Amino acid sequence: MEDRPARWDPHAIERRWLPVWDEATPFASGLPGDERPRKYVLDMFPYPSGDLHMGHAEAYALGDVIARYWLQRGYDVMHPIGWDAFGLPAENAAIKRGADPVRWTYDNIEQQKASMRRYACAFDWDRVLATCDPSYYRWNQWLFLRLHEQGLAYRRPSQVNWCPNDQTVLANEQVVQGRCERCGAAVTKRKLTQWYLRITDYADRLLADMDQLQGQWPDKVLAMQRNWIGRSTGADVRFVLEGRDEPVTIYTTRPDTLYGATFFVVAADSDLAAELAAQADEDTRQAFETYLAEVRSTTEIERLSTDRPKTGVFLQTHAVNPVNGERLPVWAADYVLADYGHGAIMAVPAHDQRDLDFARAHDLPVRVVVDVRDADGEPLPDPARSGEATTGDGVLVHSGDLDGLRKAEAIERVSARLAEDGLGGPTTTYRLRDWLISRQRFWGTPFPIVHCPTCGEVRVPDDQLPVELPSSEGLDLSPKGRSPLAAATDWVRTECPSCGGPAERDTDTMDTFVDSSWYFLRFLSPQLDTAPFDREQADRWMPVEQYVGGVTHAILHLLYARFFTKVLHDMDMVGPVEPFARLLNQGMVQMDGSAMSKSRGNLVRLGEQLDEHGVDAIRLTMVFAGPPEDDIDWADLSPTGSAKFLARAWRLAQDVTSAPGADAATGSVDVRRATHRTVHEAGQLVEALKFNVVVARTMELVNALRKAVDDPAVGPADPAVREGVEAVAVLLSLVAPYTAEDMWAALGHSPCVARAGWPTVDDSLLVEDSVTAVVQVRGKVRDRLDVPKDISADDLERLALASERVQASIGGAEVRKVVVRAPSLVNVVV
Repeated sequence: MEDRPARWDPHAIERRWLPVWDEATPFASGLPGDERPRKYVLDMFPYPSGDLHMGHAEAYALGDVIARYWLQRGYDVMHPIGWDAFGLPAENAAIKRGADPVRWTYDNIEQQKASMRRYACAFDWDRVLATCDPSYYRWNQWLFLRLHEQGLAYRRPSQVNWCPNDQTVLANEQVVQGRCERCGAAVTKRKLTQWYLRITDYADRLLADMDQLQGQWPDKVLAMQRNWIGRSTGADVRFVLEGRDEPVTIYTTRPDTLYGATFFVVAADSDLAAELAAQADEDTRQAFETYLAEVRSTTEIERLSTDRPKTGVFLQTHAVNPVNGERLPVWAADYVLADYGHGAIMAVPAHDQRDLDFARAHDLPVRVVVDVRDADGEPLPDPARSGEATTGDGVLVHSGDLDGLRKAEAIERVSARLAEDGLGGPTTTYRLRDWLISRQRFWGTPFPIVHCPTCGEVRVPDDQLPVELPSSEGLDLSPKGRSPLAAATDWVRTECPSCGGPAERDTDTMDTFVDSSWYFLRFLSPQLDTAPFDREQADRWMPVEQYVGGVTHAILHLLYARFFTKVLHDMDMVGPVEPFARLLNQGMVQMDGSAMSKSRGNLVRLGEQLDEHGVDAIRLTMVFAGPPEDDIDWADLSPTGSAKFLARAWRLAQDVTSAPGADAATGSVDVRRATHRTVHEAGQLVEALKFNVVVARTMELVNALRKAVDDPAVGPADPAVREGVEAVAVLLSLVAPYTAEDMWAALGHSPCVARAGWPTVDDSLLVEDSVTAVVQVRGKVRDRLDVPKDISADDLERLALASERVQASIGGAEVRKVVVRAPSLVNVVV
């Protein structure tokens, strides 16, 4: 090794220790014969669309604190890393540069891997994976086939979300306020035949099992998932449509208001609307086609807007209300969506605002059937005149034998009657829809299905997996509405595994959220070639003890991972029903109040910051910036201040002159007390995820040790000082590993400080021998006294009155009363 620098030089220290760690592999996990208790700590893996950025710097620094802490506490910690390497970000970047997405992706992986090594992340580098490797996506295909065998994977035509910019379909979860969550383009609807996974079969379990996560996951995330699943109870009601043999079922949460239905609405872009329009006269058909074109050009968020004019087309037919036989005009309208509920509704305008707005726009009847009153017991205004629907609870009126009942009793009675008459009945529905997983892009997992004109959909046999992507050479990968794989004719044409006749491969690729829905299991045995993961390893390590990542994945990734885990549990492949026992969502890293981006000109590059300040200063700055879940602004932070602190801590290790192993019990009790209290509190704070406070306590200990070293009564040879500086090195190993390792070496120890072990705390040194008593005069604090914790009231009063500051505050005034609350308060009344 080169000689250690005479001053704290972050770059020299990095060059000194990185090769040592590469050789020592201190973070290898799951080695044969290792009987330590286990903990699985996992960071959400990155997209390799460029080098690491400041968001990565924060996320991986936080996850590293947790992994390193439990390693110091004597656990076998698995902390792996990989790359979520398929999908649009990498593919679009490659297309923009005219590059091969394969080469582009792997080049970026190597770049990020080098940056992560420099950043000193405590990863087990023997567990690396990339989802674009055939050795990984082979098991995507294997798992898909198991789902297909069980009927959990299926293909059907439907109205789907379509991104006109990326030229691919999107799952509902990938549409944010009517726009593509990737590129921001307004999303439209298309009717296409696509692959789905039956996540709705697990809706109730996804809800119920959240009880296991309460208090361990952020409440915000659990609320977002509950709202997305959107369970509601109500009733199905079957309406007969004139001229149509098959009744139409609608779902309503308020079957008690059936007598208030005055018209019927079907989604304009539904098959039912097209069918009814086709049966109407020529003028209606033309009006409908014109209207449908307008509807298809608007986004769902626009269609659902409450302040948007309510438009529609009367379809020249009627539905029959099953409770009273009344004929209700049937309209096609855009405020009902084809994919929600049953794509049709009964409209009760008196008690639903959107229905009321539509009725007023088209001069349709409004009938009050629930007498809703205000706080004073007065009837609310008639909605037909006020324009405000009455949506609260009340007593039913104009509703036949339901009159006089309140909401809950009326719902129960009418639902039971519908069931008895075969006209519907109680039911539960969900906002959640089956997960659409097919994409019309090249860079993804091919579906292991061939389409045979004789046999239909045929599964590729397991022994023919993986179905590898063809070379992209010669293929036009630019978005154009269908998968580029369709142009790879030699790849597409194949033999049917069932009959041996000519067949074609499916040319769509899987949504990349399939890749990330089980990657945490592949980390358990990433080189295994006989199964996606080893069940014995799953029993040893699962669930993930601590998961760290952004709240942006609260619905998509986390919901899908929970679904996959439950499916695998039912297949007896894993024991737990939840993948992540504990979740930490780190905040966003901003610059000058906004998200960093090239277009805003406020992008801060991690590599440049590391070059300027060193790795440890950046890591420490990120951890110390605030509570992990809070957003931080890089403009407000000070890597320079962090560097100065690290230099002061490093200098302490150079100043210690006592020998390794010196008996700390012979040293300063005050120094030992400060050390043991800090270590004790730091452990509690790490486990409470209050990492910034851990740093603050470490800074306080460094200040106390500096004073002790400079105090002639203690000095650098005191064994208690050595004990304290060794504790600082271990604490800093969580956030500033290079500096900590250099301190550890200066103190005479062999590497690696990451496995030094958490300092043992002497509980007797945690006991407070003294407390601070506050002395007030005229209600203002005039002095603070260090007194024994068991001091008597009389002794505390004498000490307080003897204080020069207190006497100066009293002056010549008469002391009328002294209130003593030993050992902490004295109040002098004059």
